[in-house]
Amino acid sequence: MQSWGDRVAALKVLSVASEAVPLIKTGGLADVVGALPAALAGQGVEMTTLLPGFPAVLDAIRKPRKVPGIENLLGEPARILSARLDDGRRLLVLDAPNYFARAGGPYGDTNGADWHDNWRRFAALGLAAQEVSAKFDLVHAHDWQAAMAPVYMRYRGSQAASVLTIHNIAFQGFFGGEVFARLALPDAAWSLDGVEFHGGVGMLKGGMVCADAITTVSPTYAREIHTGRFGMGLDGVVRARSHLVHGILNGIDRAEWNPAVDPHLAAPFDAKHLARRKANKRAVEAAFGLEEGEGPLFVVISRLTWQKGIDVLLEVIDHLVGLGGRLALLGAGDLALEAGLVEAAQRHPQRVGLKFGYDEPLAHLMQGGGDAILIPSRFEPCGLTQLYGLAYGCVPIVTRTGGLADTVIDANPAALAARTATGVVLNEANYDELSLAITRAIRLYEDKAGWARIQKTGMAADFGWDASAAQYAALYRQLVRA
Repeated sequence: MQSWGDRVAALKVLSVASEAVPLIKTGGLADVVGALPAALAGQGVEMTTLLPGFPAVLDAIRKPRKVPGIENLLGEPARILSARLDDGRRLLVLDAPNYFARAGGPYGDTNGADWHDNWRRFAALGLAAQEVSAKFDLVHAHDWQAAMAPVYMRYRGSQAASVLTIHNIAFQGFFGGEVFARLALPDAAWSLDGVEFHGGVGMLKGGMVCADAITTVSPTYAREIHTGRFGMGLDGVVRARSHLVHGILNGIDRAEWNPAVDPHLAAPFDAKHLARRKANKRAVEAAFGLEEGEGPLFVVISRLTWQKGIDVLLEVIDHLVGLGGRLALLGAGDLALEAGLVEAAQRHPQRVGLKFGYDEPLAHLMQGGGDAILIPSRFEPCGLTQLYGLAYGCVPIVTRTGGLADTVIDANPAALAARTATGVVLNEANYDELSLAITRAIRLYEDKAGWARIQKTGMAADFGWDASAAQYAALYRQLVRA
């Protein structure tokens, strides 16, 4: 048997999630899950990532090896494959074709409708994690899609510790109570201490009450979800387990997001050579059909949803253009919001440019060429786009909430005098606040030397993974010791 000292030296952690770069991505969750193994390697943590066997994942792995033991999960044929990526990252892949071999996205069909059996698809992922948990010291589950892992570990048995990270508490995996009988759980799990939630099955709620610890992706969001305003109906669960809730800020992969060597930029640059950003600005203008100009270029890279404040952005576009600004927007989401944006672009040809969908290289270029990135979210657990903006000299304009509040310092007179300002912060996502923030940003932009100081201060900030990885590793060891 290993001694405690041996286990500390090589803590084995299974990270369970529905997506991870570079294999499958729909949002920031994938960036975080993909970055954690390398970030934690320096902390003496050997991390393996368990993913669903989506076609893109299976196509990317080479020479997989079947892990003995699993032949069936919740009534469907299944097996677990072990593999490594070219960079050495360890993977386990749940190969269950009836669950995951489908055209469309990870969570829904090509029309955007959720798969009717998502409850079973992601319960199977959690059950697979429990089945292999004996090989690990700790299981780290991410969001509702993996939240059943701690549930199965409690009710079907596991010696491993468990952590659940809430990346966005608004997405809870709530399903009708009739599915409980098909989850292979004992009757005891249908309770307040299990998955039962308002007469249905709450996967995130179940993970929250069963995990040994809960983390969120920023300290401010950890505080916010204790309240009715931000807890989305789960604030009571959060308060009941408050002593186990930790806010650990996300980091960014500085190897992937480094403007000095980014291959997606028209002109790489660093803080000493900000003038080179102009070539990227010209490239963004060309990509979006915008007229060239020296006035401020605002960019948006976002899901187009109410949470992200895109309805408020729609209200202020005329104001933004009226003050001499231009807007380039990349994203997809609510069809009504997309239609409103199309109308705005038609009102302001060559001043407002749109691309619906997601394009990773273009997102890099927009960060490298935009003057400011607009993030007027109503709530934001952490956010990564503002961190990319800081790293690329694309000044963030953000709401004072969640991780945005933790990472962006408002350019108020005191911060400007102290040369600590890194962006513009609004208090609420509404027309008055956002229009004022845009006005302030344009006035700041007119002072070229002052704007460059804000850019350089943001670029000097350290939002890599080192500090956060150390916090995760310390929490893992505390739980394993307990």
